[in-house]
Order: sequence, then C-alpha cells, then structure tokens
Amino acid sequence: MDVISQLQEQVNTVASVAFNTFGSLQRDAPSVRLSASYPEPPPTAAAEDASSFAEQPKLMSAALVKAAKQFDALVAGLPLPEGGEEAQLKRIADLQAENDAVGQELQKQLEAAEKELKLVQELFSQATDNCFNLKKPE
Repeated sequence: MDVISQLQEQVNTVASVAFNTFGSLQRDAPSVRLSASYPEPPPTAAAEDASSFAEQPKLMSAALVKAAKQFDALVAGLPLPEGGEEAQLKRIADLQAENDAVGQELQKQLEAAEKELKLVQELFSQATDNCFNLKKPE
C-alpha cells in the first residue's frame, strides 16, 4: 500500500476511535442533576460499571494517542520537497503546461473521431437505404 493510502487509512482510524470514544462517553456517563429544580436522577450503574467506566476513557485515550502517533510516523516518512517552494511552483507550472498540451491533442483526436463517426453514420444510412430500396451498392 502506498503512503497516501496508509495516511488515508490512518485518518479513518483516528476518526473512528474518536467517534467511538465520544459516543461511549455519552452513552455510559453517569446521570448528572442539571439544577436544583429537577428531581435527582435515578440510580443506574452498579459499582462494577462505575469502575469500568472510569477505566474506559483511559483505554480509549490511549488508543487515540496510538493512532495519532502512527499517523505522525507516516507523515514523518513522507519525502521532503526538493528545491523549496520555487521549485514546486515551477514543477506545477510545467505539469500544467503538459496537461494543457495533452488536452489539446485529445481535443483534436475527439474532433477527428466525431468526423469519422459522421462519415460512418452517413455510409450506414446509405447502406440501409439501399437495402430497403433493393439497390446494389454503387
């Protein structure tokens, strides 16, 4: 797998771990009284659930940090641009000019193919007319 694909996969992993962490924290968090005018929240979790809830954020944080470190390691492995910003801009301009030249060539080929298609359609039309009229081809 190339580096860009690995980076994309790692970004997806970081996002997945983050979403799962936030979702679990929202789902498993103990009830909290919002104000004195509201009744006390009903008791929910047992002592076992409270201890597992206390450990869960630590485990998920560790997974998130691990995924982020793997992403940083992949980024550090990317090749550095050679020649600085000016060389990059020149390379971009060269690639754009090459792209424009190829685009013009493709446009010419498309126009030639359209002309050939019209010719073939005309010949086909003549052939079908000759078949319907029972004429021999000229």
